[in-house]
Amino acid sequence: MGVESADSKSARSKKGTNKVGLTVKDYRGGASTLCAGCGHDAVTNQIIKAMFLSGVNPYQVAKMSGIGCSSKTPAYFLSKAHGFNTVHGRMPSVATGAVLANRNLVCIGVSGDGDTASIGIGQFCHMLRRNVPMIYIVENNGVYGLTKGQFSATADIGSKLKTGVTNDLPAIDLCSLAIELGCSYVARSFAADPKQLVALLQGALSHGGSCVLDVISPCVTFNNQPDSTKSYTWAKEHEELLHEIDFVPYIEQLEPVDYEDGAVTDVEMHDGSHLRLRKVERDFDPMNKVRALEVLRQSADAGEFLTGLIYVNPVGENFIDRLSLIEKPLHQMDERQLRPPKEALEEAMRELA
Repeated sequence: MGVESADSKSARSKKGTNKVGLTVKDYRGGASTLCAGCGHDAVTNQIIKAMFLSGVNPYQVAKMSGIGCSSKTPAYFLSKAHGFNTVHGRMPSVATGAVLANRNLVCIGVSGDGDTASIGIGQFCHMLRRNVPMIYIVENNGVYGLTKGQFSATADIGSKLKTGVTNDLPAIDLCSLAIELGCSYVARSFAADPKQLVALLQGALSHGGSCVLDVISPCVTFNNQPDSTKSYTWAKEHEELLHEIDFVPYIEQLEPVDYEDGAVTDVEMHDGSHLRLRKVERDFDPMNKVRALEVLRQSADAGEFLTGLIYVNPVGENFIDRLSLIEKPLHQMDERQLRPPKEALEEAMRELA
């Protein structure tokens, strides 16, 4: 991201190309093998669009995933990017290692509610408290799709499966958890709301720290009946918009706006881009952590789910900044830099004595 060069403008002048001269086709991946109508495929399409609109170079992207239906989806976008399918629930630690080894990577992780909120919840929590600079997408359907649809830890209490089984355990709210642990960009969206999801993804691409996007993504095979709180029908009837969202890249000039039905707030991202938030019904400041947690609790008690940018801290220090890492990636260092002499080790030991 940044100021657009003359060469970029020339490349973008070609029909159907973005600021780095690529087409949407350059951001696609393999053909999906998921069930027809799966919400995860809709999320994939919005990732492709957001990457294209933001002009991300696919070769600079590291795609991470764990295990589950959701974790297959990185194969379906950015075929020219680097991909790593990790052990179940262990994606955050591998992603942390990747961005520490090369801070110039755009790291995007796709996980599921089981991979994140059950077996991987420990790693998820520590990734957030460190503010590791990556985009972490949870494709949340409330069930384990690969093992025939058992409830996951995000399934709402009272929710019913197609088999008639009712969930009697309280759900883990991943957005509330992320805010409590210090995540600096927290949003929730719906797989069937492409405009909102693309804007949130563009904002995440411009943010400098951990970004969690909890996306309700219905499982059409095991959890899309009317009684399910993760179904298309239920989500459309109970979704509560915090605001309408537009993304303004750094290369575009911000223009004054005036909406009759709500106030407008511009949130500046790490790279100078802006998320423009138009109030729908309530006066909400996404930079107020206490208020963010409050509205999440209120919506849960009302049987609704909020979508939009729930919390952002655009000036927070990320994990790489705290460690004062150098710009040069590990793979570009010579042997002298990677293997310090014996004297350097002895000096370090004296300092630690």
